[in-house]
Amino acid sequence: MGPEELTRRTGRTSLVRLGANESAFGPPPRALEAMRAALEQIMWYGDPEALELREALAALHGCGVENISVGAGVDDLLGLAVRAYLAPGEVTVATLGSYPTYVYHVVGYGARLETVPYADDGSVQLEALAERAHATGARVAYLANPDNPSGAFAPREAVGRFADALPEDCLLVLDEAYGDFVAPADLLPDAIDPRIVRMRTFSKAFGFAGARIGYCLGSAETIETFNKIRLQFNVNRIAQVGALVALGERDFVNGVVAEVARGREEYRALAARFGLSALPSRTNFVCIDLGSRARAEAMVEELLQRGIFIRKPGLPPLDRYVRITVGTPAQRGELARAFGEAFDVVRALDTIRETAPQR
Repeated sequence: MGPEELTRRTGRTSLVRLGANESAFGPPPRALEAMRAALEQIMWYGDPEALELREALAALHGCGVENISVGAGVDDLLGLAVRAYLAPGEVTVATLGSYPTYVYHVVGYGARLETVPYADDGSVQLEALAERAHATGARVAYLANPDNPSGAFAPREAVGRFADALPEDCLLVLDEAYGDFVAPADLLPDAIDPRIVRMRTFSKAFGFAGARIGYCLGSAETIETFNKIRLQFNVNRIAQVGALVALGERDFVNGVVAEVARGREEYRALAARFGLSALPSRTNFVCIDLGSRARAEAMVEELLQRGIFIRKPGLPPLDRYVRITVGTPAQRGELARAFGEAFDVVRALDTIRETAPQR
């Protein structure tokens, strides 16, 4: 359920949005200026090839424009991967409870999902995932790295070993939506690998979630395949203009990344203040362990009643956590004040459950 619907449900005019992992810091100001100026051409279609943006991305990653496809966010690109490489009934493997939109595409287009659970510490079990791919004859493996919803990160060496361990005819869909929060040296090298398609977005560190724009890196053959089935005008003119300018605003983006890192530490300290633990995160959110699914669900609801929108993972072992996006310093202050009040209610509910007569 989106925050807009939650706002209507609670009768509020607005919520502190800390649930959808949007950037609380907005896009680079120069990008916004360029987008405003581009509104005068809104009556024209955008470039269906997004060539200028793809050229800039190719220069950034040291590849050719034939190695890049642009889409309406990672969600759009995940759908292309499923449609292009999974026939109905064919198998894909993923971590149970990882980014659900991939699962929506898999189920919607009739493929079969095989899963491996998270480890108790929220990390992805890469060896087990590769083994499941071999056992099921998987054609596609999905890995979010850094992961959503856990925030866990597998270093480049581990991801490389995972790619090597997959079946020869299995495509690795590597979702790096949160890659901007990781030092480039910790990610896979930019060299194009025909076994891997890597997906990035402008929604997180760049602050363009509402503009819906992302891109993927892959072999020329993979990108050509995507281009056969993508919508011709899949990314609007204004988003293309903003993303192109934003690529040159590294100081702004680096500032966002640094502020998010400070916020993650504040959230860890907040959890510790109440005797709770938090998972390590390389994203713009933190998962805090409430101890049980019932407690986590109660915390989501109690914070919502106090005007703060957060979310929680839905499947074990992570369903006992709440997931909180790093907000601005002011938003983090509001969260800290409300968190204590909400946690007192959650603990009181525990007492009520413990003393209620059993039937």
